[in-house]
Amino acid sequence: MHKERRMLLIYIIVHGMQPGGLVLSDSMVSRHRGPEQGWALLQLLLVVLVSQAEELVCRRRGDTENPQLSEDGDIMLGGIFYFHSRWINRQDSYRHKPLPLECTSLNFRGFQAAQAMLFAIEEINNSTNLLPGISLGYKIYDSCGSIARSVRVALALANGNEILSALSEAPCTRPAEVQAIMGESSSSPCMAIATLIGPFHIPMISQFATCACLSDKTKYPSFLRTIPSDYYQSTALAQLVKHFGWTWVGAIRSNNDYDNNGMATFTETAQHLGICLEYSVAFSKTDPPVKIQTIIEMIKASTSKVIVTFLSLVDIDLLIQKLSHHNLTGYQWVGSEGWLSDSQTAAMDRHHILDGAIGLSIPKAHVSGMREFILDVKMLNLSNNEMFPEFWETLFNCKFKQSKSSAGNQRECTGHEDLTGVQNSFTDMSLMPIFYNIYKGVYAVAHALHNVLSCNKTCNNKVQLDPYTILQHIKKIKFTTKEGDDVYFNKNGDPAAKYEIINWQPTEHGIVDFVTVGLYDASLPADKQLNLLNKSLIWAKNSQQVPLSVCSEKCSPGTRKVLQKGKPVCCYDCLRCAQGEISNITDSITCVRCHSEFWSNERRDACVKKEAEFLSYEEIMGALLTAASLFGTCITAVVVFIFFRYRKTPIVRANNSELSFLLLFSLTLCFLCSLTFIGRPSEWSCMLRHTAFGITFVLCISCVLGKTIVVLMAFRATLPGSNVMKWFGPAQQKLTVLGFTLIQVIICTLWLIISPPFPFKDFDEFNHKIILQCSLGSAVGFWAVLGYIGLLAMLCFILAFLARKLPDNFNEAKFITFSMLIFCAVWITFIPAYVSSPGKFSVAVEIFAILASSFGLLFCIFIPKCYIILLKPEKNTKKNMMGKETPNSF
Repeated sequence: MHKERRMLLIYIIVHGMQPGGLVLSDSMVSRHRGPEQGWALLQLLLVVLVSQAEELVCRRRGDTENPQLSEDGDIMLGGIFYFHSRWINRQDSYRHKPLPLECTSLNFRGFQAAQAMLFAIEEINNSTNLLPGISLGYKIYDSCGSIARSVRVALALANGNEILSALSEAPCTRPAEVQAIMGESSSSPCMAIATLIGPFHIPMISQFATCACLSDKTKYPSFLRTIPSDYYQSTALAQLVKHFGWTWVGAIRSNNDYDNNGMATFTETAQHLGICLEYSVAFSKTDPPVKIQTIIEMIKASTSKVIVTFLSLVDIDLLIQKLSHHNLTGYQWVGSEGWLSDSQTAAMDRHHILDGAIGLSIPKAHVSGMREFILDVKMLNLSNNEMFPEFWETLFNCKFKQSKSSAGNQRECTGHEDLTGVQNSFTDMSLMPIFYNIYKGVYAVAHALHNVLSCNKTCNNKVQLDPYTILQHIKKIKFTTKEGDDVYFNKNGDPAAKYEIINWQPTEHGIVDFVTVGLYDASLPADKQLNLLNKSLIWAKNSQQVPLSVCSEKCSPGTRKVLQKGKPVCCYDCLRCAQGEISNITDSITCVRCHSEFWSNERRDACVKKEAEFLSYEEIMGALLTAASLFGTCITAVVVFIFFRYRKTPIVRANNSELSFLLLFSLTLCFLCSLTFIGRPSEWSCMLRHTAFGITFVLCISCVLGKTIVVLMAFRATLPGSNVMKWFGPAQQKLTVLGFTLIQVIICTLWLIISPPFPFKDFDEFNHKIILQCSLGSAVGFWAVLGYIGLLAMLCFILAFLARKLPDNFNEAKFITFSMLIFCAVWITFIPAYVSSPGKFSVAVEIFAILASSFGLLFCIFIPKCYIILLKPEKNTKKNMMGKETPNSF
């Protein structure tokens, strides 16, 4: 490669010195003749040659990055933690090289995390079972909470800082500096670092980066973590909010990848669970004050009383300060594990803004010996720690001699101070679960190395370590820590998701107690993942009552939800279910129509069986009709008795007494057949009532018709030379009645064979009750029966009308005419009344028509005769029957 470049330079020099050669000018390329330009080009190319020669040494571009904590070992591990939480912003002019990042605000949490990593490494180095004969070294960098610096130190861990001389033909490549990287604590830096080192397959294990996006192995192939993904946390928070009935909530998040992705997952899950967000806003500590003020005004104007947060520690602290100025208490805060279990945040909440907060936390952990190791601050001084003076001065509030950062009023540091009586974030072990995650991450790498090096009693030191091979072994490892916890990674590099549900409960001394009130285990079935313990909870303003946060009150059973136009689905009105529909659950979105045999109750929350309505004997109308029927039957029986007792008298014997008895029998059947219309309809009663009615009435009308014909024939028989009575004697009269009746029997038989009446439940006539009635089956059959009765009645009426003025003291035709007039009038009015009467009243109309027509026949034909028999016996003589007085006309 270098030979080719030198040949190219010689070629350019030779041709550049020739007349007309190439010369550099302000226009980049031009042709110019003259030796001066050739010599100038020669000098320029010689400079290029010198610079090319210098590049034969491999080195990393930019300033050297030295680790804040380091120690050599056979195998090196990297660590990235933020020992500082802020840095000084500079406005670079880009006219000179930017100065290195100046970090400020010492963060003891970063030192605790580093101590946890050192503790795990020391345990492994002292172990005879894990990596025997192999020592682990480390290089730990401070990221200052800056993503740019995190990427920079990650490059330093991957490449190293040493300047290596290389031969001209040697490749400027070498193995990675470290075999794995522990950290970072936030998702955004992890995304940047994982994107950078992913193509080189250098394993990166984070203890606190929970963004669900980091589970995407196509983007972050070498990223793993010992803390669950926020996908599970967001789902658990949504289930927690749903559990307490909060359907109308606000949401606040930090404007970074971790919190934006966490809130996005929460929002999606919440929508599936019927939870609505009144507002969802994001901010960061670098936003102008007007942005924070806008959020505060939004909280004031909101109607929701629950605020779900995905916030970093810095942002929640800033928000508490701003809310304290406005005394915004009384809101129920639901928090992510990013801040909920942080004691410093609780200590800063002096105005009790977050009292009663509830949310998720990493399960509590205890690692024997870790607390003592972390608090052994002298361990930090034993290593190559350039930050030790600043750390020591801040921890013990003292100053070393010649210290530039210390104030004049501080006491002098001796270097032998102890932590007795010191209480700050360094002595607070509330983040022990996070430190335990670091511990598990280091052990995961150690177990992978143990497998790669084929360690038993000794390890194979000749194995060439490859980050890709180590990464594959880390993904497959499964081991149990000394505390009994299983450690493994799924296909996305995530551990099993388990959380504790924490409730902030203030004590009498003003200290917040983080009480575990429940557990969440994503490995269980969906309905058993969230498990609240039987413990009392404290809510906002130290209330014992679960706060209410809904856009609309719950719709009680008997109503349904109707969405309010232009508002989220959680805002709705409650409308009462329509008649015949019910809703038996709270917040029902629909009303269910009752089965056809049921109807909704008054509250519309249950279907009750419809009342079956039919004409029964128990009700007043049924009882009256029954009484009328029995009364008519009794009267008929009395008339039969009278006629039988005086059967030999002239008035009984006139007009064929046999027809009179047959007529009385048929009237008895007519009265009794009305009883078949009363009571619950059955298959037999439906067929019987109409056929019995049709046949008995035809029998009755046939007898009346026979009597009418006898009257006419009798008159003609008295005329000279007439012998018509011999053609219409008793036998012919009986055959006439039998013939007319037989025709009706045939009609009824055909009706029963083709389409008989049957019981029928009418659900349409009335909504709230069932009408039990007899369906006609064939309407043609029914009207044929009625039509035939009407035909005989009209014929009988016409004949009786013609015979009404025949000369006779007792002209029976008069009474037959009256009876037929009543009969026809009743049944003519029956038709429209029957058709228009609803339910059981149509049956009552039919019974009334039967009884009225039967009483009409009975009273018009037989009562006058009974009157004479019983009260006027002197007229019951043959002479009187044959009298010649002129009959009264009408």
